[in-house]
Amino acid sequence: MITPSQSLTFFKFFLTSEENKEETAKQVLETLKIIEDEALADKKFFGGSKIGLVDLSFGCLTHWFESMQQVVGLQILEPNTLPRLYQWTLDFKNHTVIKANLPDTKALLEHTKRNKEKLKLPKNT
Repeated sequence: MITPSQSLTFFKFFLTSEENKEETAKQVLETLKIIEDEALADKKFFGGSKIGLVDLSFGCLTHWFESMQQVVGLQILEPNTLPRLYQWTLDFKNHTVIKANLPDTKALLEHTKRNKEKLKLPKNT
C-alpha cells in the first residue's frame, strides 16, 4: 500500500537538488515497485484486459513522468527495472483513444522544464 508520504515522492523527485537526486530516485523506484507488484501484478491493464479508471489515474506515468525523468536526468521507469509497469506504459500509450489524446512530447518537455525552473527549491532540499 502506498502511504501519503509516498504520494509526494514524484513531486519531490521532480524538484530535488542534484545532491539528493539518487535518494529521491530510490524512493520513486520503491513506490513504482509497489504499484507494479500490488496493483498491476500480471495484468495487461490495472483492471485486467481493458483500460479502466486506475489506468487513467496512473496515465501520467506514461507521458508526464517521462518528461520529469528527462528534466531530472535519471531514468527510473525502464524495462530492466520495472518490466511489467514499463510494458503497461507502452500498452497504455498505444491504445487508440489514449494515443489520439496524448500531448505533444516536445511541448510537454518544454513545459516541464519551465515548471521546474519556476518551482525550484532551496539547495538543501
